[in-house]
Amino acid sequence: MGAGATDDDLITAWGLVHEVMNSIQPKLLGGITPEGKDMSGPWLEVLIRLQRTPGHRLPMSRLAREVSLSTGGFTKLADRLEREGYLVRENCAEDRRVVYASLTESGLAFIGEVRAKHVQRLREHVLEPLGEDGVRQLTTIARTLRDSASS
Repeated sequence: MGAGATDDDLITAWGLVHEVMNSIQPKLLGGITPEGKDMSGPWLEVLIRLQRTPGHRLPMSRLAREVSLSTGGFTKLADRLEREGYLVRENCAEDRRVVYASLTESGLAFIGEVRAKHVQRLREHVLEPLGEDGVRQLTTIARTLRDSASS
């Protein structure tokens, strides 16, 4: 698809993105969410981002933006994760307007365990059908779209 892409080509491509996300997401999360826990929303993405960040903390506003939640929606998710003991909020000493979400020791242990299961499912449902080159292409495409949306 190049400059000659039709309206239908674009609608089909974008529809397939939605379709694949809706069909694969439950497979990626199946069996990972602890039973009896209120873990709705993009909790896994939040905890993985915190785990992968040096110091295991990020400003809440940045996390909300990165996981596509409103500030209020992210606050509700942070409340649930805090109740579960996975994160705490910390005020910034230099700027009172900034509040950090930081992983607790319990949160680090939990996401370490959950991440291994998540990676297994990513290998099965993403790497296996796409192959290494396909995953690299997917990463490039997703990054390009993300960056163009923020400019």
